[in-house]
Amino acid sequence: MSMITMTHGNIRSVIRNKLTQRLSADDIHEICFYTQGERNNSHKEELYACIKDGDEKVSYNALWVFTHFDPYNFQWLAPRQDELISLALQETHEGKKRLLLTLILRLPFREDELRTDFIDYCLSGITSCENSCGVRALCIKLSYEQCKFHTDLLSELENILSLLDNEPLSSGLAIARKNILKKILNRKASA
Repeated sequence: MSMITMTHGNIRSVIRNKLTQRLSADDIHEICFYTQGERNNSHKEELYACIKDGDEKVSYNALWVFTHFDPYNFQWLAPRQDELISLALQETHEGKKRLLLTLILRLPFREDELRTDFIDYCLSGITSCENSCGVRALCIKLSYEQCKFHTDLLSELENILSLLDNEPLSSGLAIARKNILKKILNRKASA
């Protein structure tokens, strides 16, 4: 059944059924198309509910689809940033953690809404060898996005990044570190 011909009553079951399978690029584009625009916010809600599904494949695929949302439709997640952060803080599945952090990184941070538990999570995640290189690189970027509002936090981030000097880094992690150190330097120079 094409998602385009769904009725409102079976939206969740069709979306969830689609998410139980291996998703092709066409599947992702179809789900994104079906959920785009304000008139389809209820469909976004159904997809969003799937990120908390008990089936790891369903929740992973739902997160994967959200990473493909265009900038306009992606902003629908902005009011849910706090909940996404809470989900990331408790997530143990490495792939889902990476996708949650990717979504959070695409959302703007406001100085008056920063969560100290998430700042601590990101700062400690930079040096955690338990995290994949992808999660560590995302923690570097997310730390900067939160710490940039306060010079003392930026200094702490810079010190943590200096701890990586003697560690062999993957190219992705090394580039993330280099780019954020450059941003910190530019921010200090303009202050």
